[in-house]
Amino acid sequence: MSAAPEDKVEQQQYTWPIPPAGGWTADDLDRIPGLPAHTELIDGSLVFVSPQRKFHTRTMWLLENAFLAHMPDDLDVDREMTIKVDKRNRPEPDMLVFHAKADTGPDQTWYEPKDVLLAVEVVSPDSEARDREVKPRKYAAAGVRYFWRVEQSDGGLPVVYTYELDPATRSYAPTGVHKDTLEVDYPFRVSIDLTAINRRRGPAQAD
Repeated sequence: MSAAPEDKVEQQQYTWPIPPAGGWTADDLDRIPGLPAHTELIDGSLVFVSPQRKFHTRTMWLLENAFLAHMPDDLDVDREMTIKVDKRNRPEPDMLVFHAKADTGPDQTWYEPKDVLLAVEVVSPDSEARDREVKPRKYAAAGVRYFWRVEQSDGGLPVVYTYELDPATRSYAPTGVHKDTLEVDYPFRVSIDLTAINRRRGPAQAD
C-alpha cells in the first residue's frame, strides 16, 4: 500500500507562547492556553516535562499510599501541584505534603510555601539538574521545611535522600539516605517498605 500524498496528510501545528518582556509570571501559568500538563515556571521561563517512566509512577504510588495511611488528619498529600514560590517561579514537586486547611477546593492549582511541609522530587533523566539542584534551592529559599529526593538504584528500587531546612542559612541539611526501608519521624512518623515498589496488591485476606 502506498503512502498518502504529503498534501493529503493533516499536520497539527502548535503555536508556542511568546514570553513577554521580563519573562512569564507565576499568575500567567494559569492563563496561557494550550500548555502541556505539568508545565512549570522556573525563573520566568516555561519548563516542559517528558513522559514519565514506570519507576517514577510506581514510586509516587508507593509514597502516596504510605502517606495516606500514616499522616494525621490536619495534613494532606497531593501529586504534581505547583508551589507559588515568588513572582517568577512556580515549580511543581512530584508530591507534596501540606496543611489540610490550605485546600481551597477542586479548582485550586497551587499552594503557598508556608502551607507546604514537604516537597518530594523523583529524579528523571531529563530533570536531574532541576531536581537535584535548582528546585531544592528554591524550596529552601521559600521556607519549605522538608525535602526528599528519590533516585533509582541500579536494582531498580527507590533510594530516598531526606533533608531538613536550616533556617539560618535557608538551605537544606541532609538527614539520611534510605534504602530498602524508609523510617522517619518528620514531617510525621511513617515507615515505608521501598522494596514494595512493584507490589500492586496487599496480602490475601482469609475467608
